[in-house]
Amino acid sequence: MRLTDKWRDYELLDASNGERLERWGDVILIRPDPQAIFNTKRENPLWKKANARYIRSKSGGGYWEKYSNVPDVWSIKYGELTFNLKPMGFKHTGLFPEQAVNWDYMSDIIKKSDKPFKVLNLFAYTGGATLACLKAGAEVTHVDASKGMVAWAKDNAVTAGLQDKPVRWLVDDCIKFVEREIRRGKKYDGIVMDPPSYGRGPGGEVWKLEEEVFGFVEKCAQLLNPDAKFFLINSYTAGLSPSVMEYILGVTVAKKMGGSLSSDEIGLRVTSTNMVLPCGSTAIWKGKD
Repeated sequence: MRLTDKWRDYELLDASNGERLERWGDVILIRPDPQAIFNTKRENPLWKKANARYIRSKSGGGYWEKYSNVPDVWSIKYGELTFNLKPMGFKHTGLFPEQAVNWDYMSDIIKKSDKPFKVLNLFAYTGGATLACLKAGAEVTHVDASKGMVAWAKDNAVTAGLQDKPVRWLVDDCIKFVEREIRRGKKYDGIVMDPPSYGRGPGGEVWKLEEEVFGFVEKCAQLLNPDAKFFLINSYTAGLSPSVMEYILGVTVAKKMGGSLSSDEIGLRVTSTNMVLPCGSTAIWKGKD
């Protein structure tokens, strides 16, 4: 498992009985987590002193139950990056802290490049990967179907002092955008994507991950420069294992371009047990050095 372990402003304090106890800066939250199937003792006193808890509804969705003052928006840092957070629908805060291990991976490759480096970030959400790549010196094309998420990513860039870096902010259906980029003859040195299990584009286009991912990766592979350095696929879908994603990259990218492949779960260490909670998975194609 690839572990994110350099956070200072985020901490996974405990996990038990379908929930995780987290510290986001000075804010303590309790959120659902389907991986936490173990019913361990909740000895951390912060279980009873959390600022807010996300309650799942039996009819679907849920709501935040706030016990004490929770800011409408607050910020946390990861190294030199800064992110704005807020409690939002479906338990999220606007950041997936386990993804920091991938931010570091891409940043290291970009910093070693001796030429301008172009990154395409698809299903880019609030821009964690975008900010990391910008900070490392890349030019980034940030694409997401949600106008609100792209606006949030722009705000994150301003908060992090990266608003003047070379970035394109695009509200668009990722499949249609990639198809247009192919026709334009555009090329990128790195591609990262975090496709949802299910979603809709701005025009109502339906996305089902298992049905779409192979063909979509095939298309994206056409956008890689001959000397491209990475292609990362992230997944939070239980039915799409790291090995399956690695296989897809193998037959679409590595078969043509060589390089190396890897895949694994990504996770966060739980302070109370010193064990690691799996939080998703990533497959990586790495180009030739």
